[in-house]
Amino acid sequence: MLRRILFPLILGLAGCAVLLSLGFWQIERLAWKEDILADINARLTADPVPFSVFANETADEYARVTLTGTPTGQELHVLVSGTEAGTGYRVISRFETEVGAILVDQGLLAIDNKDAAPLIAPMEITGTLLWPDDQNSSTPDPDLDANIWFARNVDSMSEVLGTMPFMVVTTRAIPADPRLTPLPVNTASIKNDHFEYAVTWFLLAFVWAIMSLYLILRTTRQKDTQD
Repeated sequence: MLRRILFPLILGLAGCAVLLSLGFWQIERLAWKEDILADINARLTADPVPFSVFANETADEYARVTLTGTPTGQELHVLVSGTEAGTGYRVISRFETEVGAILVDQGLLAIDNKDAAPLIAPMEITGTLLWPDDQNSSTPDPDLDANIWFARNVDSMSEVLGTMPFMVVTTRAIPADPRLTPLPVNTASIKNDHFEYAVTWFLLAFVWAIMSLYLILRTTRQKDTQD
């Protein structure tokens, strides 16, 4: 009988081992992601510092900064949905500062207000340094004629608007552009579904164990019947 149940036993143990290892790997990834989110939240709640052209993505992403300058009226519109303020266009402006022009994500423009004139006036901006990663392989190319983009990309946008490759996402602007609703950076949009994946793998391991046990019991019953 041992020879008859050896294969389903090995199959059951091997399958459970693989599925459990994947579950525990997701638990490790969960701890890793929670550390990252804690670091980002610490940066987002820190006191803002003056913007510097020496900032870099590795050390300064999610840092809160302040800057003064003037939007030039040159802007790119990024079509977005599911934001706190609804569907519309993120307005990425060319913003002139004392140290040069940078990109400023000024907030959400209502989808039916696309042709409204921007406020061109000196502003004090408090915001967050960000190098967005909105693009993937399925993201359409921007429609430059209609000025509709589908993702934020610092390099391509700074090239189009002729700025340095920095983007500040506005938390508060003084004075505020009346067309726009700021969309401050937060961690709510950062996916952290490792716990759900871990539960899925553990449940699959449980189901695999039950099915393996059923197969072993069925095999032994067939043997008893034959005897």
